[in-house]
Amino acid sequence: MPKLTKSVVDAIPYPETGQIFYRDSEIKGFGLRVGTSSKVYIAEGKVNSKTIRVSIGHHGIFTAEQARQEAKNILGMIARDINPNDVSKAKRAQSVTLSEVFEAYLKARGSLKSRTVYDYKRLMKTYLADWQTKPLVEISKDQIERKHREIGERSPAQANLTMRFVRALLNFAIGKYEDSAGNPIIANNPTKRLSQTRSWYRVDRRNTVIKAHDLPQWFRAVNNLKDDALGRNRIKDYLLLLLFTGLRREEGLSLAWSQVDLKAKTLTIPDPKNRQPHVLPLSNFLHDLLMKRYLERTDSPFVFPGDGIKGYLNEPRKQMNKVIEESGVEFTLHDLRRTFITVAESLDISGYALKRLANHKMANDVTAGYIISDVQRLREPMQRVTNFLLTSMNAVTDTDTYTVTVIDTVTDTDKPTCAT
Repeated sequence: MPKLTKSVVDAIPYPETGQIFYRDSEIKGFGLRVGTSSKVYIAEGKVNSKTIRVSIGHHGIFTAEQARQEAKNILGMIARDINPNDVSKAKRAQSVTLSEVFEAYLKARGSLKSRTVYDYKRLMKTYLADWQTKPLVEISKDQIERKHREIGERSPAQANLTMRFVRALLNFAIGKYEDSAGNPIIANNPTKRLSQTRSWYRVDRRNTVIKAHDLPQWFRAVNNLKDDALGRNRIKDYLLLLLFTGLRREEGLSLAWSQVDLKAKTLTIPDPKNRQPHVLPLSNFLHDLLMKRYLERTDSPFVFPGDGIKGYLNEPRKQMNKVIEESGVEFTLHDLRRTFITVAESLDISGYALKRLANHKMANDVTAGYIISDVQRLREPMQRVTNFLLTSMNAVTDTDTYTVTVIDTVTDTDKPTCAT
């Protein structure tokens, strides 16, 4: 092959298939790779007995002389046993931004739940907006400390959560991005500063429940929620479902009819938080509630249909505020789950049955591994929790019309003791 010049390269035909390599007659290691529609200048040599090939650029963007000069630089590195591809990779790694790491993290952790991804994106948008284009190597310990303190002035819990998220991204980057010597581009995770200086905020775990003596007014306010055009009593039934099952908010919101077996009186959460399918027996009250919804169902596959992009009900904050205002009982959706679990524990339901009802992991409990939990064994404790809640609410059910009402004639001495 003669010296690679513009006229020589222009005259080289494109192959119908595959690639053909042409080597320059003057500089050993300088060449041209010709594909079916491209001509790319290359430089190649051996580093530690391994052939290294580096693409310089397309003919037309690079002239033959420009490519020749770049090839000399690359071949000079190869002669010193330096892999130019490693150098280029390290250079890219040094400039990778927090946003790019986040995208790579999501791809690598493809099994993350949609709610987790939503929460991560919210943190990026709300608290890390000014860091998204910041190169990772420029995030210092001082910046971590300042950002944590800045967020903590508004919400200590969110400050801790955001920095734990940043810590996870940086740990991921330490394993993924390397310099030309194969060392991590970040020697130490700068979030360690918060542990070393004991700067993490102390945030007590929320432990609020709806107390037994507050249930009547809470239930009355829930029953007063108005019906809507998308499905009768969606909000009322949704709130009661969470209270009487202990389901997490998204598990209840996204509940589909395919997960409900009214004949077997069960409902199934196929992919809950702990990844272990959760089958719950339906108490008589829950069965009646879901039967009513089934008889009035629309074309939606969801028990609580919505008009949003997900197809099911969004978190009903506005209606919850109405219940709080009318009843005087402050609560969150997770408080309903805590109330269910607290009531079950107060009724001396066995620890293993309680964990099954709440679908808590028992991975470190050796005994639990030998216990085969059948849904029928949970039916009696489930009904006991339901009976306690209905009694606490002074409620009575009419199975002919699937309605529940509050009785005002029950005296304080008739009520069960507070399950808190």
